[in-house]
Amino acid sequence: MKTLFIKEQLKRYFMFAALIFSFLLAANANAQKTAAPKIKNVVLVHGAFADGSGWQGLYQILTKKGYNVTIVQNPLSSLEDDVAATNLALDKQDGPTILVGHSWGGTVITEAGNHPKVAALVYVAALQPDNGENSVQWLQTAPPAPENGVLPPDEKGIAYYDKAKFHAGFAGDLSKEQADFMYASQGAFHAKGFLTPITKASWRDKPSYGIVATEDKSINPDIERAMYKRSNTKITEIKGSHVVFISQPAKVAAVIIAASNKE
Repeated sequence: MKTLFIKEQLKRYFMFAALIFSFLLAANANAQKTAAPKIKNVVLVHGAFADGSGWQGLYQILTKKGYNVTIVQNPLSSLEDDVAATNLALDKQDGPTILVGHSWGGTVITEAGNHPKVAALVYVAALQPDNGENSVQWLQTAPPAPENGVLPPDEKGIAYYDKAKFHAGFAGDLSKEQADFMYASQGAFHAKGFLTPITKASWRDKPSYGIVATEDKSINPDIERAMYKRSNTKITEIKGSHVVFISQPAKVAAVIIAASNKE
C-alpha cells in the first residue's frame, strides 16, 4: 500500500515537472518569435580633418562582438560626393544597418541615412542639420572654443585644421604622438560642403542616437545638445574630446550596440 502511494506521488511529480517544462519551452519560443533580430551591420563615416583610420579601436571592439563593420573613406570633396561614398558602402550590406557619423560625418549620414538599408543613426559629436539647413548655420550658434583651430579656406577652397591647435582643439585627450599622426593623415576638406543644405533629413524618419562629447573644443557641446534635443535624438553624454570615439571607444560602442538592439 505504501509502495503504491509513493508511485502515485512520483507520477504526479513528474507530470507536474513535465507541464512546467513544456510551459517554459513555449514561453521561450514565443519570446524568440517576438524579439526583433539584432542588427549586425555597422557603417562608420568619418568627419572633416580626419580619415577612416581613427575608427580602428571602435572597429576592434565591435568586430569582436560579432558585428560586420565597414569604414567609409570620404573624399571630402563635397557633401554629394561623401553621401555617394557612404551609399556605396550601404549598397554592399546584407541587411539592416546602423549608420554612424562623426562631426561632419553627421551631416553626411543625415542625407545618406535615407538609404533603405539604414535602420538607425548614431551621431558621435556630430552635426545634425534639418531640411534646408547647412552645417555652418549650426556651427555659428555658439562661440568657438579658444582651442578651435579650423582655418579659413585656402585659394583652392580647402579648409585645414591648424597644426598648432590640432592636439588641444581636436584630440585633447589623446597623446601628442597620436594627435600628430591624425593631423598628418587629415583629408583635404572642401569647405563648400559646410554650406550645402540638407535636402531630406533622415533622422526625421529613423531612430537616432547622439553622443555629446563634453570636452569637445571643435564643436561646442551645447550645439550638439541643441541639435539632438530638437530632433528628439536619444542623448548619451561622454567625457571626452572631439574624437571621443578614439579616447572612449568602449562607451561609444555601447551606444552603437544599444541602437542595434533598438534600446
